[in-house]
Amino acid sequence: MIKFVFGLFLWCGLYGCNSSCPTISLRMDKQVAPVFIRQEENSVLHIQVDNTTDKELVLNKLVLSAKGTSRIEAVKQVRIYFTGLNPNFSSTVLFGHTQDAREVNTFKGQQALKPGINHFWVSVCLSENALLSDKIHFTCTDATLSDACVVVADSLPLLSSAVGYAVRLRGDDQVNAYRIPGLVCTPKGTLIAVYDVRYNSAVDLQENIDVGVSRSVDGGQTWLPMQIAMDMGEWGGRSHKENGIGDPAILVDPQTGRVWIAGLWLHGNPGKRAWWASKPGITPEETGQFVLAYSDDDGATWSEPINITSQVKKKEWYLCFQGPGMGITTQEGTLVFPAQFKDKNQVPYSTIIYSKDKGKTWDIGTGARSNTTEAQVVELTDGSLMLNMRDDRGGSRAVMITKDFGKTWTEHVSSRSALPEPVCQASLIRIHLKGGKPALAFFNPANTQGRVHSTLKISLDEGVTWPEKYHTLVYEPGSYGYSCLTQIDSTTLGVLYEGAGELYFQRLNIGE
Repeated sequence: MIKFVFGLFLWCGLYGCNSSCPTISLRMDKQVAPVFIRQEENSVLHIQVDNTTDKELVLNKLVLSAKGTSRIEAVKQVRIYFTGLNPNFSSTVLFGHTQDAREVNTFKGQQALKPGINHFWVSVCLSENALLSDKIHFTCTDATLSDACVVVADSLPLLSSAVGYAVRLRGDDQVNAYRIPGLVCTPKGTLIAVYDVRYNSAVDLQENIDVGVSRSVDGGQTWLPMQIAMDMGEWGGRSHKENGIGDPAILVDPQTGRVWIAGLWLHGNPGKRAWWASKPGITPEETGQFVLAYSDDDGATWSEPINITSQVKKKEWYLCFQGPGMGITTQEGTLVFPAQFKDKNQVPYSTIIYSKDKGKTWDIGTGARSNTTEAQVVELTDGSLMLNMRDDRGGSRAVMITKDFGKTWTEHVSSRSALPEPVCQASLIRIHLKGGKPALAFFNPANTQGRVHSTLKISLDEGVTWPEKYHTLVYEPGSYGYSCLTQIDSTTLGVLYEGAGELYFQRLNIGE
């Protein structure tokens, strides 16, 4: 970057800048975020031009270098947008674009710059042959203004952008929003993603919501068309809008190959939110329903819904359903889903449900900790289960341990201190590194103030510590915050996470 600054100073000198010519500073920065296949606009560079004069100046040219991009043919189009004094990205005002991306891209125009910091954004659209292993990198190497010299300010090197896949975008299949991701990798290597298909709006149940499925048979590089795995139709004579089902969790049993989905079904209660509309009782007319479905063909087809509400819910509780994300199969073959319930006093508790007979019957544990809700569960190397929970108190994740499938719980040493959160769902999975070394992987918005900075963290000591050297910032912008991890192979994790009503997939390297 220092050489770059010198080059622009030399350029100014060669082309006649003098003491009467104002010097304008150009700075570059970017947020950590992938470039997504299927997404039309992907911001890869933010350019700030500081007009320190008291008059308008005109920018005539910007030159971008693609040095650092792994394969320029992965980029179909490059665009530069101008947002004036507004520091937020917008695609309203186009400064210039190129149909064929090159190593050096020149954009010419006549853009008036008001006094103050003026903002430009470089956005790319990927080509059909872009790969998830590609890296995208652009910098500004030259700029021309009328009646001013441009100097590029020194800054830290900018990281290349990874490539991800937009599994679901708003408007796909005429759906308003997609939320609440779950993800598994089956023994055959198929990636199965589950999520809420929120047809009319992004709001929670009750609404017209089904559980959707997307599958990939090539490690996430491409995804098959969406299927609907759970749809309660017009049960009981009520419309789809009064028979929503969602908040899915997914579980794969490696011993049988069967894949399970758990969902919350709400019947009736039009226009109300399930969290408050569900009441004590067992029947659909009274309370939210805990429903399962399964697939024996790697997610190609799904069973009819199986209602287990009467098996796991106490009649006096207001609500009982899964923790969205992923469930597990223990080493000895027990199926375990994270779960949550609101007791007779409407106090929420995280817990687990489990089946020791491959899903024929189900039992439920006791509440692990009050005022906790969405949780994820892993089996530790000693056979105990760790429940990592969203805690309504805020600040950090709550973590509890059980050695008897939730009959009793003890607090883990990391609870309420090791993993900051903004009160949001998170993902926790068991992984195995090269050589079979066991570890834990965690993913969430790692910020107590908001759902930003979605970060991967690795623990090598069963969740006691999460060293900063094993933290990887994956998605910096704000989002709805939910996510689900899975392990693809010994060096690669997959993560499915939310944007704003959209679902993104990314491969994460853990081999380094």
